[in-house]
Amino acid sequence: MRCVCGVRRRRVGNHSAMDLARIMDRLALLKELSFGSQVAEEEIQHLASYFVETDQWNRIVKGDIGLVRGEKGAGKSAIYLLLGENADSLFDRGVLLVNAENPRGATVFKDLVSDPPTSEAEFVVLWKMYLLSIICFQLRSFGINGDSIRHVYSSLEGAGLLERELNLSSLLRSAQAFARRLLRISSLEGGLQFDPNTGVPTGVSGKISLTEPSGDLRAKGINSVDGLFLKVNEELSKASLVIWALLDRLDIAFAESHELEANAIRALIKVYSDLRGQDQIKLKIFLREDIWRRITASGLREASHLVRYQIVEWNAPTLLHLMMRRMLSNDVIVKQYDVDREAALSSAAEQERLFNRIFPPQVEQGPQKAPTFKWMVTRCADGKDNTAPRELIHLLNSIREQEIRRLERGGGYPAGEQLFDRSVFKAALPTVSAARLQTYMYAEYPAERPFLEKLDGQKTEQTPDSLSELWGVPRAEAIAKAAELVDLGFFQARGTRSEPTYWVPFLYRDALHLVQGRAESDPE
Repeated sequence: MRCVCGVRRRRVGNHSAMDLARIMDRLALLKELSFGSQVAEEEIQHLASYFVETDQWNRIVKGDIGLVRGEKGAGKSAIYLLLGENADSLFDRGVLLVNAENPRGATVFKDLVSDPPTSEAEFVVLWKMYLLSIICFQLRSFGINGDSIRHVYSSLEGAGLLERELNLSSLLRSAQAFARRLLRISSLEGGLQFDPNTGVPTGVSGKISLTEPSGDLRAKGINSVDGLFLKVNEELSKASLVIWALLDRLDIAFAESHELEANAIRALIKVYSDLRGQDQIKLKIFLREDIWRRITASGLREASHLVRYQIVEWNAPTLLHLMMRRMLSNDVIVKQYDVDREAALSSAAEQERLFNRIFPPQVEQGPQKAPTFKWMVTRCADGKDNTAPRELIHLLNSIREQEIRRLERGGGYPAGEQLFDRSVFKAALPTVSAARLQTYMYAEYPAERPFLEKLDGQKTEQTPDSLSELWGVPRAEAIAKAAELVDLGFFQARGTRSEPTYWVPFLYRDALHLVQGRAESDPE
C-alpha cells in the first residue's frame, strides 16, 4: 500500500507503521501530561501556577474577608495554602500569618473527639487561649518584646501555654486543660475575690482570670483572657503589624461528630465576634458551606456580625479558565499546540479555541446534545447545580487515564488535533462518581448510607411514594428524608410542592448503577 506521496507504508495489525509511530508519540505525550491533584494539600508546590486569581482571591488577600465559605472541593484549602505561599509578600505589607492547623497530615484537633469540651463556654475559652498562645509564640519569635507583651508572655508561661518549641497538638491539649481549670475555679469561687489570709486573689489561674478584674487586681498583675488580647493588640499597633490567624480543615477535624463540630464552630464564631474590636488581630476561617448551613439552621446570633465573608463559587467561564491553566502548565501541550501561554490565559476566546482543538466537539453526538465542556460541567454538578473544581480535575485525570488505556489496547488515533477520543469520557465518569459518593456522602454522612444504598440499581427520578416503598418508611418520613438529601446536594427537587419528585444528578448515578427514568410505586 502506498500513501499519496508514493512512500510505501507497512501495516501492522489494523495500523500502518506511520499510525503506530503517531500513537506512540501520543502515548508519550499523555503519559507526560498532568492536570495536578484534585486535593490542594497534595500539590502545594504547584498551586501558584494552577490557581485562578479571581476577585474573590483579591478581596481575601487584601484582608477584606474574615470567613471563607464554599462547597466541598470548591478551593477553600487552595486559598488557605496560597496565603501561606504569599507569607513573605504579606509580611512586607505588615501582615503576619499564624497557622492554627497543620496544612497536611493529622489534624491538630483530633484529640478533642475522644475528650471533647463539655460546654460551649469551655470551647470559647479553649479557642481563645489556643489562639492567644500561637499568636504570642509567633510574636516572640519575631522579637516583639515591649512591656505590655512581656506581661502576656509571662502569664502564658505561668499557665504552661508558651513553650520554647511550638507543638500545636500539645498546645491544644494544654489550652483545653487550662480552660477546664479556669472555668472550674470561676464556678467554685463565684468570681474574683481575695483570700483574707494571704491577700492572693481567688477565681484565677496563675495571672489569668475569666472575667475582667477590678483595678486592684489588675495592679497585682491579673488580667482577663480578653484583657490579654487587648495588650497583644496594643503591641501589634505599636509595631505596625496585623496578625492573621488561619483556621482550615475544620470539616476533617470534627467529621466524626456533627454535634461536636457544631459546638466547636459556634464557639469559634463567638470568638471571632469577641475579637472584632481588636483591629490588629484577625481570624481567617475557612469553612464548608454545608457545615455552615447545618450549624446556623437552628439560629446563631453571632452570625449577624459576619458581614466580611466570601462564598467561593464557580461558573462555566472560571471553570474553563481553571482547566486551561492546568492544561497550559504542561510544556508538552504548549509545544504540541504552539500556544503562547500568557496570551491564551489572558483571553477567554483563546481558551475556548484551544479547548476545541484538544477535545472533541461532543461526547454524545446529535444536534440536541451538549458540547463537550458543558457535558463535563453538568456531569460533575451536584443536586444544587454546583460544579466544584475537585470533581472536574478528577474527571480530567480519569479521562487521561482512559485515553492511555485505549491507545495501549490498540485504539485508533483521535481525529485531527484532538488529544482525547470521545469514547473515553463516559468511561471516566464512574471513578469520579464513586469517589464523590464514598468520600463525601458515605464518609461524612454515614447515617444517610442505608438510604442511599437502597437506591442502588433504581431509577434516576424518585417520587415520595416510591421512596416510601424503597426505604420502608411512611410517606411523610420519606419526604422529610428526601428534603435532607436535597440539602446535601444528593437529590435535586423537581415537580410541584404537592407532587414533588427527586432527581439524582449525574455525579452520583454511576456509583449507584442508576437507570434513566422515573420510578413508579407499586399499585395498592
